Amino acid sequence: MGSWLEGTPSDDASLGLPEHGSGSRAGLGRRVIALAVDWLACLLISASFFDGEPMVTLAVFAAENLVLVALVGATLGHRIAGLQVRRLEVAQGKVEQKVGGVGVVRGLVRTVLLCLVIPAVVWDAQGRSLHDRFAGTVITRR
Repeated sequence: MGSWLEGTPSDDASLGLPEHGSGSRAGLGRRVIALAVDWLACLLISASFFDGEPMVTLAVFAAENLVLVALVGATLGHRIAGLQVRRLEVAQGKVEQKVGGVGVVRGLVRTVLLCLVIPAVVWDAQGRSLHDRFAGTVITRR
């Protein structure tokens, strides 16, 4: 699978990621599982307190993503699926990963674009969705 943004195939080494194991780029299957867990949890909260209003469910989902990704670098679904959202920073021409929360600004950019859906389902040759590219993040295995 891929998107029109793929262009020339590239390896994970350009992001400073190992090919396999901890710290490697998360596969689509794990990311879908994490999203399903997060959405289900937010749906349960919305149904319990707000009669399951769809926009409230989206707001709960956005709040969960913003707070947890900004502060600890993973949502409930990410934790269950063994994933971590990491900051990517370029220093002296090299890409470095930073573990932990990604910060409020990156978390906000990532959350807004994730809630718009389209940026989340379009990805590049490195397997990063647009919301991760624009936020300067990558989802890796823990």
